[in-house]
Amino acid sequence: MAEELIFYTNPMSRGQIARWMLEEVGAPYEPRILDYGTTMKDPEYLAVNPMGKVPAIVHKGKAVTECAAICAYLADAFPEAGLAPDPADRADYYRWLFFTAGPVEQAITAKLFGIEPDADQQRMAGFGSLAAALDALEGAVAGKSCVAGERFSAADVYVGSQIDWGLQFGTIPSRPAFEAYAAGLRERAAYKRAKEIDNALIAEMQAANPG
Repeated sequence: MAEELIFYTNPMSRGQIARWMLEEVGAPYEPRILDYGTTMKDPEYLAVNPMGKVPAIVHKGKAVTECAAICAYLADAFPEAGLAPDPADRADYYRWLFFTAGPVEQAITAKLFGIEPDADQQRMAGFGSLAAALDALEGAVAGKSCVAGERFSAADVYVGSQIDWGLQFGTIPSRPAFEAYAAGLRERAAYKRAKEIDNALIAEMQAANPG
């Protein structure tokens, strides 16, 4: 039942990643659209995510936040969807899922904030430098349709979302490996469904607030 899986999001957020994962899973879910600065900061939602950020899910009464965690959790919670490799084959799955959620996102955020670590700082920063993180990510997807083995997985939802988003907004440079990997993922039916839902919600919001 949908009320067993509640999805808190805003279409103009990383919630698009979780939406795609939910569409891949195929289980019914109840979406709850929150607004920045209002319902995201209400006590009711802060009880779900004290950070007051989206996305979050509540599944059978248990809250999960952080996009990479949501992707990994849903893959395990709905094994029939086949979105996680067998436990013995999860090395690349965990490696690139959490590399992208950690060093890659940290490096991109630092760059957006005008922070470029010097040589000494790079030794202390987990991401080292943006160039190093992107080079490693490129190596992970070059010549591949899936980042972890031969089968599409939850890792592709997260890694693919970051690359897709980065290419769209210029936070990840256009490289043949990134473009080819993202192009394949954009053809997935669940990706298209998720985008259609969120794009429609964004259009509704913009129509309601034209200024």
